[in-house]
Amino acid sequence: MTDLERLALLPAGLRDVLPPDAAHEAAVVERLIGHLARRGYDRVKTPLIEFEDGLLSGAGAAVTHDTFRLMDPISQRMMGLRADITPQIARVALTRLAGAARPLRLSYAGEVLRVKGSQLRPERALPQVGAELVGAEGPSADAEIVVMAAEALRDAGIAGLTIDVTLPTFVPALCAGLGLGPEERVPLRRALDLKDSAAVAAAGGPAAAILAGLIRATGPAERTLAALGALALPSEAVVERERLAAVVARIRAAAPWLGLTIDPVENRGFEYHTGVAFAIFAAGVRGELGSGGRYIASFGAGGGEPATGVTLYVDTIFALLPAPAAPRRVYVPDGTGADQAAALRGAGWVTVAGLGPVADSRAEARRLGCSHTLIDGAPAPVAPNSRGRAHG
Repeated sequence: MTDLERLALLPAGLRDVLPPDAAHEAAVVERLIGHLARRGYDRVKTPLIEFEDGLLSGAGAAVTHDTFRLMDPISQRMMGLRADITPQIARVALTRLAGAARPLRLSYAGEVLRVKGSQLRPERALPQVGAELVGAEGPSADAEIVVMAAEALRDAGIAGLTIDVTLPTFVPALCAGLGLGPEERVPLRRALDLKDSAAVAAAGGPAAAILAGLIRATGPAERTLAALGALALPSEAVVERERLAAVVARIRAAAPWLGLTIDPVENRGFEYHTGVAFAIFAAGVRGELGSGGRYIASFGAGGGEPATGVTLYVDTIFALLPAPAAPRRVYVPDGTGADQAAALRGAGWVTVAGLGPVADSRAEARRLGCSHTLIDGAPAPVAPNSRGRAHG
């Protein structure tokens, strides 16, 4: 490896995005943000770095171990590089926009940085687009976020979408209703995370049969809801089940084209959620396109507000979309009038200005990646002849 190659190495999980991918990715972001804006979600922009104590308070505590830290040389306080944007939106909503009318609809786009990636997502710098609905409770708010996210992805050109709905509060409510203590819940939770019916049965107790039934119930939404309805649940779990059913009914009414599955025991990745949560998948694609759910938007020691939101993973979405058609790109020889070049741009051309005289404008256009060159005031196509040189 040469010294130049060594200096150009990037840390694991980081990468450069080159032409034309960088422009394509930016266009995908703007298309997604535009969809959210048309649904009334106003865009906000938060800083990449904040003081640690604020960044990691409230919902931000869930990403403490994913957060890079460094010392601010000015204030001598510790700062953190954001690993998630949702906690920042909570800060904005509860401080700078505390007096704004509720429900508050906010959207964002930006990059997050994490200490390490995962097996499915090894990248550490991740572009995100998201939306948060703050100050609203009830199934209509949950359904709005789910349907809006799915429609944004469909409008971007992604087909075969499925929403995997889960309810992280269901199992705790069930265990509480059955009177299970912490020492009984821990092995059950571990077994449920692994979808290990044998381990659930081995744990014994009044919850074993019900929890084993929950594992078997995972699948298409209507089948799962029917299976949950057939179980003899304590009242605490019935409340959660009815909440889930109400959200699913509203999603189904608003987006009958959307695939819906339910996993009533899934919890991993949704630890700070306080109600219905979800992940978005597409047919034939490994990994999530996005995720979200209900939580408490909180900041500092004060109280919080009910909220629900979604984060869309731009890198996964970008990989699913075909590259756009290359723009019409014309080489404008040195000495061409500025008005003429401006008129070409107004007509939809990308202009690449010559910075000095050249012997063959077609060859120069081809070298610079242009499809046309300006000849006698009009764009002329650049095409190699049989010898690989420009036509005269």
